[in-house]
Amino acid sequence: MTAQRILILESDPASAEELRDLLSNWGYETLLGEAANSAGDPLEQHQHSAIIAGVGSQDGFSQLHQIHNQHPGTPVILLTDRGSIEMAVRAVKEEGAYHYFERPVDPDRLRIIIDRAVELTEARRENELLRRQLQDRGAFGELVGSSESMREVYSLIEQVAPSSASVLITGESGTGKELVARTIHQLSPRKNAPFVAINCSAIPETLMESELFGHEKGAFTGAASRRQGCFELADTGTLLLDEIAEMPALLQTKLLRVIEERSLRRLGSKQELSVDVRLLAATNRDPEESVRAGTLRSDLLYRLNVIRIQLPLLKDRKDDLPLLAQHLVTQLSEKHHRPARFLSPAALTVLQFHAWPGNVRELRNVIERAVIICSGEQIERHHFAPYPIDQRERLRDEDTISFPVGAPLEEVERQMIISTLIKTNNNKTRAAELLGISLKTLHNKLNLYRERGQLQETKT
Repeated sequence: MTAQRILILESDPASAEELRDLLSNWGYETLLGEAANSAGDPLEQHQHSAIIAGVGSQDGFSQLHQIHNQHPGTPVILLTDRGSIEMAVRAVKEEGAYHYFERPVDPDRLRIIIDRAVELTEARRENELLRRQLQDRGAFGELVGSSESMREVYSLIEQVAPSSASVLITGESGTGKELVARTIHQLSPRKNAPFVAINCSAIPETLMESELFGHEKGAFTGAASRRQGCFELADTGTLLLDEIAEMPALLQTKLLRVIEERSLRRLGSKQELSVDVRLLAATNRDPEESVRAGTLRSDLLYRLNVIRIQLPLLKDRKDDLPLLAQHLVTQLSEKHHRPARFLSPAALTVLQFHAWPGNVRELRNVIERAVIICSGEQIERHHFAPYPIDQRERLRDEDTISFPVGAPLEEVERQMIISTLIKTNNNKTRAAELLGISLKTLHNKLNLYRERGQLQETKT
């Protein structure tokens, strides 16, 4: 883990030493600008979690620009003398400073700001690590895939994670909505605080309010003691409301109040409790359709839908399947201490020809079973045999065609397209899906074959 080092740029030696002692007591490594200069430019020799700079009314902007140029992305906290507040406010709003303090500085407030600045730096570093990971092997934390649709998801996660904005995650069951929520939490400044998830469709309506807001002893029959709800448990952290469109209407009204006022009352209590929670929500339904059907309040949707992340179906990102399947084989082999290490080409073909109505969750279940029953390093087609993969989707021996070594690629492609059209009774949409190309591409290929007089084999 990168050391949490604070660089102190303070012209007054006494003030610099005072800051150094204070930060050391809080557990931070420190580096004084003057001490570092003897070994070279301190901004280029070390990686800092935050920088504290004492500035006057004249040189503040030039010093801030120098820091930003030499160490971009590091939060800069300014300490200003009385009379330079206007400069400091401009530095924060227009010049990119993280925060400013007028001397004398309140130590408690300074510690809060430094802690937040360091958390922001750590979140940025994790984002950079994930970007490199994605470039290297098509992964973003626990999310796997390099398709265009998944890269768009990664980009949205990266942009929204450092903020406190509410996020609505949509997608069919099994597409990984909770995993996206956990990734947002792990890349946010709240990552060291709790992440709490509650499934709004899995808890009886009579218990849901208590689960969310907690209750006092004796609040209802069976309430033998005080209990904290999910909002309290997630305080300073992140709360995921999964399947939000399944929440009872009355509770949606109470939830909206908590979101707006940032406070709640436990069942059976008259005391208001303040909560600081970053709210994420997920649903496998169309949110606007749920509003029209009256199962989701429109004003609640507006509150939750600040940023929306739509997850693609697995069948719509088949290019990711080899990478995703291999990732699952590696992960699940380690989990179960099994020898399986990779999939045979035939086994992978079986997976690619399945429609995956259960999305990534279904794929994980299939891979997990194969990993457990496989006794060698290579998973074969027969390891999937008991699983109800659609037989019409599987590539059977009689559905194969052969080509001599050295056959022109264009001719191989033409024969494959024509054979697939014959197999699908000239259903072009289905053929395009099986071939892994767009319908437009298929039509372009067929038009080219017509121009060349090469389409007589089909019934078009």
